[in-house]
Amino acid sequence: MSAAYATFGLAPAMRAGGVLANGVFQVHRDFVDFIVDGRPLLFQLSDLDAVSPLASDVPPAIFTAQVRSLLLEADAPLPGGRYVIYGCPDCADLACGAVTAAIARDGDDYIWRDFAWQTDEHADLELNGYHGIGPFRFQGDEYRAALGSLLREAAEAPRRRVLLVGARVALLARLAAALRTIGVGADITDDVGGVPADELRAYGAVAFGRAVGEEQRARIRRAFTDAGVDVTYVDGLAPIVPLLVAQIEHALDRSPLDRRRLTRLVAADGEAGVEVTSPCRVQLTAYRLDRLYRTHTHEVFDGVLEPGRHRIPLDAKAVKGEAFVVARTSGSVLVEPMAR
Repeated sequence: MSAAYATFGLAPAMRAGGVLANGVFQVHRDFVDFIVDGRPLLFQLSDLDAVSPLASDVPPAIFTAQVRSLLLEADAPLPGGRYVIYGCPDCADLACGAVTAAIARDGDDYIWRDFAWQTDEHADLELNGYHGIGPFRFQGDEYRAALGSLLREAAEAPRRRVLLVGARVALLARLAAALRTIGVGADITDDVGGVPADELRAYGAVAFGRAVGEEQRARIRRAFTDAGVDVTYVDGLAPIVPLLVAQIEHALDRSPLDRRRLTRLVAADGEAGVEVTSPCRVQLTAYRLDRLYRTHTHEVFDGVLEPGRHRIPLDAKAVKGEAFVVARTSGSVLVEPMAR
């Protein structure tokens, strides 16, 4: 069995959750992705909405079992020495489809080969094989060190909680409910004075409504600074729940910028500028407020884009007046106001 050596590493990644334009809630998942030769392996699978089995929201015992399985310290879960590399982000059921690979030892090396799309216990390599991917030969020391670090180090859990500050309590309540459906905890307040530092550390972001004044913002920022808590601050663009959810999802994204598929969004002069790092499906949604502050939603683009920068025309009606554009892939989300 021969294969050129490839480097092996791990990096945090996410499957972005959110409230979609059609009202459907998409579940957020944080996971550890496999980095092969410096690039996320998931990116080689085109527009695949999936997560690795190394997800942060599974019980510790299951997470540990998954790591030990990839280290070949347990029997393969599928016939032919096959292991799930990426699975359904919503249920992890093999029937929904999964990317699998045969993993084996060759001396001190680990080899991943015969990648395939699988929906039952047996993989059909002829029909469903990823023939352009692998095999990958990983040096044993590097491979064991990367996976072993997940067992040795109790990494800090992502702070999937946001503090909502604003004047419109009814809007904040709807926003909190929407965030909770995608796995983001949310609390509403107008002051954090006297709150213990340990409680403030539970938050990964603070979202301010447009009506929150500078004095109140400064007071809340000072409380987090004095507590030594580093959070991301979000200035709400408009009282539109799906838009605010997208802003907060972006703020909570802890994955490295160079590991993301969607890296740039510009909205100006009747078009959107989008940059992606690998082939993926991109959805663009425009939200606008009319003169009576009613929300109008427009799906302006939904298609697969190749790596690089793209200019996408926007319907003039979709971005008339005060408007905002949300760009979403399976792994990330960006938000921009429409520049005039």
